[in-house]
Amino acid sequence: MHEMSLAMGILQIVEEAAREQRFGRVRSVWLEIGDLAAVEADAMRFCFDAVSRGTLAEGATLTVIRVLGQGLCFNCNQTVPLAALYDPCPVCGGHPVQATGGTEMRVKELEVE
Repeated sequence: MHEMSLAMGILQIVEEAAREQRFGRVRSVWLEIGDLAAVEADAMRFCFDAVSRGTLAEGATLTVIRVLGQGLCFNCNQTVPLAALYDPCPVCGGHPVQATGGTEMRVKELEVE
């Protein structure tokens, strides 16, 4: 379950922001996760809850914002929706389709006290 190490990384980002911006508690974290990022949202919520115990983010709500996958087909030169990496182009059926969106994961916003 790589979500545990990702959740620890998110907590490090939150703690660093707390030091820089001098806040004492995090109430909510908004996290963008791309459909192609191979990250399970429910597992991420569970892991974040576990790693945040005893920290300034304990009890914080983790809201996942889904980012749809998209890619560029090198065959027909179209930007297309992409449900999974290595899928054929939904327009022409060709390959390769280079992912151009939906592979990211980033902390978008924090609600703090």
